[in-house]
Amino acid sequence: MATTTTAPRRRHASWPSSSSWGPTAAAAGEWGSVSRSGAWRVEEVGRHELTRRTGLPARDLRALDPALASSYPYPSGTVTARDSAVVVNVDRVRAVVTAHEVLVPGPRDPAVAPLARELRARLTPAPQEEEDGQALGSDKALPFEFRALEVCLEFACMSLEHETSTLEKEAYPALDQLSSNVSTLNLERLRQTKSRLVATTGRVHKVRDELERLLDDDMDMAAMHLTEKLAYQAADHSSSDDEVKQGDGSSEGGNGSETSVGFAPRIDELEILLEAYFVQIDGTLNKLSTLREYVDDTEDYINIMLDDKQNQLLQMGIVLSTGTLVVSCAITAAGVLGMNIRIPLYDEATTAVFWQATGGIVGAGAAIYLLALLCYRRSGILQ
Repeated sequence: MATTTTAPRRRHASWPSSSSWGPTAAAAGEWGSVSRSGAWRVEEVGRHELTRRTGLPARDLRALDPALASSYPYPSGTVTARDSAVVVNVDRVRAVVTAHEVLVPGPRDPAVAPLARELRARLTPAPQEEEDGQALGSDKALPFEFRALEVCLEFACMSLEHETSTLEKEAYPALDQLSSNVSTLNLERLRQTKSRLVATTGRVHKVRDELERLLDDDMDMAAMHLTEKLAYQAADHSSSDDEVKQGDGSSEGGNGSETSVGFAPRIDELEILLEAYFVQIDGTLNKLSTLREYVDDTEDYINIMLDDKQNQLLQMGIVLSTGTLVVSCAITAAGVLGMNIRIPLYDEATTAVFWQATGGIVGAGAAIYLLALLCYRRSGILQ
């Protein structure tokens, strides 16, 4: 499926750049599929075929297309429940979960391949598990769509947690080194660390907010019970057929028993599942918050150090300016005495007068300088 654009569009910050998906991910219509039985295949599927196969509107499918990720204004970090599918768009995890299969766009992309491998490994039922499931019944096992959603959420949360751990390992030593040695290189490392911290925190916030929204919305959680919904629709359809047959067989049968009660599954299992990953992503966010506080504290410490250095330079400037003023006054006095004028002082025949005048000028300048420094210290200008 090829998409044609006539003009460049603005890149939205909520999506990763299209280069992060690689050239393989942009292959038109390539999707990986994991069925309920664990069968894996990669196939070229057109958008109309996907719409018929999943029951999703074209808008949701465009949002999952990596080739349109940079130009389609669809928010990242959402889990949307539809009538027959759940659209997972959490961080860099994109998938369509139905009651029978999971579809992943661009499965050959190195950024998507780990998710595809995880889905294949986790959703392929072992023979022992199949026997246990038949023996114990469906109450002991999660529905297929919940297990697929769990893999997607776990992959997204673990990826963000891994990035957070890597950022912590790189950030704390760099911040400690900056505290001991303020240099251009260390300041550049701090800038890069803070930029990565802000980006990662924003991504974690989106995932956390989406999980919190799902936990607060019982209708969305109920809509994610795809297997139970199909069973309910099948039972409702069968009941309707029986009522039609009974109505045709007797004229006194009335309307029969109508299924007036709507679809209302128990959301306890899904709620527990979402709460587990909410706690995990909240812990990751707490780590980032702690790192952010450490960065802010380091910045405050650096600013205090720089302010102290600036105060020392200002004090040195005051001392030098005062000394320059005193020397200038001494030079002015020497210049006055060196003028070609006749005063009684010049009538002395000995050279002692010269040394007396020089010593007087130097002594007066030193006294004025020391007096000025004493005044500065008493007034608090100098410490």
